[in-house]
Amino acid sequence: MTRATDDRLLPDDLPQAWRSGLAAQLQPGEAVQVWLQTDLDDRLHFATNLLVLTDRRLLACAGEQWRCWPLATGQHFQHHDHAGVGTLALHDSERRLATWRYTLALNTEALRLADQHTRQVERLAHPDHVVEDEDGLCPRCKAPLPPDDDECPLCERSTPRPPSTWALLRLWRFARPYRGRLLAGFLLTLASTAANLVPPYLTIPLMDKVLIPHQTGTPITVEAVWPYLAGLLGAALVAWALGWARTYILARVSERIGADLRTTTFNHLMGQSLEYFGGKRTGDLMARIGAETDRINVFLSLHLLDFATDVLMLFMTAVVLFSINPWLALVTLLPLPVIAWMIHTVRDRLRTGFEKVDRIWGEVTNVLADTIPGIRVVKAFAQEKRESARFAAANRRNLETNDRVNRVWSLFGPTVTLLTEVGLLFVWGFGIWQVGRDHITVGVLTAFIAYISRFYLRLDSMSRIVSVTQKAAAGAKRIFDILDHGSSVPEPARPVHLARVEGRIELRGVAFRYGNRAVLRGVDLDIAPGEFIGLVGHSGSGKSTLVNLINRFYDVSGGSIRIDGTDIRALPVAEYRRHIGLVLQEPFLFFGTIADNIAYGKPEATRAEIIAAARAAHAHEFILRLPHGYDSMVGERGQTLSGGERQRISIARALLIDPRILILDEATSSVDTATEKEIQRALDNLVEGRTTLAIAHRLSTLRKADRLVVLDRGQIVEVGPHDALMAREGHYYRLYMAQQRLAEADAAEGALP
Repeated sequence: MTRATDDRLLPDDLPQAWRSGLAAQLQPGEAVQVWLQTDLDDRLHFATNLLVLTDRRLLACAGEQWRCWPLATGQHFQHHDHAGVGTLALHDSERRLATWRYTLALNTEALRLADQHTRQVERLAHPDHVVEDEDGLCPRCKAPLPPDDDECPLCERSTPRPPSTWALLRLWRFARPYRGRLLAGFLLTLASTAANLVPPYLTIPLMDKVLIPHQTGTPITVEAVWPYLAGLLGAALVAWALGWARTYILARVSERIGADLRTTTFNHLMGQSLEYFGGKRTGDLMARIGAETDRINVFLSLHLLDFATDVLMLFMTAVVLFSINPWLALVTLLPLPVIAWMIHTVRDRLRTGFEKVDRIWGEVTNVLADTIPGIRVVKAFAQEKRESARFAAANRRNLETNDRVNRVWSLFGPTVTLLTEVGLLFVWGFGIWQVGRDHITVGVLTAFIAYISRFYLRLDSMSRIVSVTQKAAAGAKRIFDILDHGSSVPEPARPVHLARVEGRIELRGVAFRYGNRAVLRGVDLDIAPGEFIGLVGHSGSGKSTLVNLINRFYDVSGGSIRIDGTDIRALPVAEYRRHIGLVLQEPFLFFGTIADNIAYGKPEATRAEIIAAARAAHAHEFILRLPHGYDSMVGERGQTLSGGERQRISIARALLIDPRILILDEATSSVDTATEKEIQRALDNLVEGRTTLAIAHRLSTLRKADRLVVLDRGQIVEVGPHDALMAREGHYYRLYMAQQRLAEADAAEGALP
């Protein structure tokens, strides 16, 4: 990454591995402006290199070898990207001096370096020109700001905002449907708190009218004692009944709020485009919907209830204390300002720390989400120790982050306890002095101490809830980060409903970009209903992107895609996709029965319809050989079946919904020749009468296509039938002949003894 510096010799965030080497290269007084750590070498292998811009030179280190270029007029960077790789090339007025490559995750940082270099060279060429205004640059790190945006994405990424406790108030949208039960719970809390305040008050007459007179010779009678004891027992029973009722009601409400929160978040995730999921880790999303909602649920059902009880107890106890003796009550409140200051100071550190804990825990979950589904690959390459080391490292970071938070919290809790004990000591001292001067009775002091004990107990409990509140606030923020994210494939404001889909597809000037990388540029194509189109081209030419756009997994960056003359962006997304059948290179099967997987797109399908689809997909025979036939469990991701069997089930799944448009994305590339022939017969049934777009690794499988569309670097370069394109001897001819030569070489190698 890059980072601007102040007046220091080396940037604070420069990795330790580079610091000594760079310090040795710098001249006296030379200051680093920006640095970039690239992650690819010239052969596009992963390798770490350093590029440093100072106020005098450009320095680069590959391995342990340093090179430098003094800044000079005419020197400039050229930047471009292709197929996920970015390139920075340093030029002077005559030639190219050096080249660096990196993955596009570093593209923004690379652009920052190039922009800062341009400014340095301009200052060198025009030393008298003073830049008074740097509009378009981040005031902190001097990076170029996105258009119409005042937020720097890099500063925003490196210094995340701490979660605000106000995020918890946004949960009201989920609590609103239960406001009647919440009001009942509040009233029960108020009543149970009042019942808990009765026993200390009854100790005043019990002490002054029964126990103390007994010491002077007055006998204790049952008639004098039983009303007070009955009052104490009655208050305890009422407080228990009210406490049980309020806890039960509020716990049920909080469980429903938590369930609604999980459901809403999951439904919102299902409405996001593939672009959103491409930038997220599965483990992190699982942690948010699972662990974070559970944490919020516990906060609402337990800690928020305790907090409300504590607040009511403090307020009502304070009222009782001031009614008994105002001066003694004032002494009771002496520790409150110090405790309030501590809570305010510690709260910000805790909420920042708990958000870091959540992010690190997401890393731990990510390791699990990566490793467990890929356990066959892990074991195949004997990488168990490596994955264990990854998990141990993530777990260690989680432990270190929690330790930092606990250092703050461990000091805070005992300090509050100490202050409350000191406050109680002051109350005892002042109360004894008041009794000695006959301003209050022993009964009043006893009741006061009982109230004070409860008061400080609640105060200590409230201080401890700071930790839980900040954890819940951090969780609520991460949940609302999902809920606030709008889909890049939105539903139309005024949807158009097609009574019938014929299957005509029109692409008009279609363009698409992945971030800064242009993938498709100006694609124009008309596909007639029922036509079979084959998409061919080198890897990275844009074939899969094109079918993703037709599926509307993404929206076009420019131009339009029309179905039967209607822009697909005007159609309801789910309604539109019901007319599309998709067969992927790696078919995904859900844990469940074979029948359930075939009927996934049409859950209401009858068993006869399921069997008919399986017969058409040439899957019926092998399904019947399974122990339980169509009710056989396929295992997670269908791992109990072979690749060809999974593919035929996915073809049956597509056949069952009877789509008007069919998309085959490398449907036969990962199976052997015999299985491919079986799948091809199933595909022949599938494509009949449907508009079909097919991507195939082996070009020979597309010879039946009505037309072949050849893409190169995001543009259509040839269109036509197989024979016509072969006769033209252009892009398609070269692709086909290259595959033929490779197949012949493989066959010859296989024939060798």
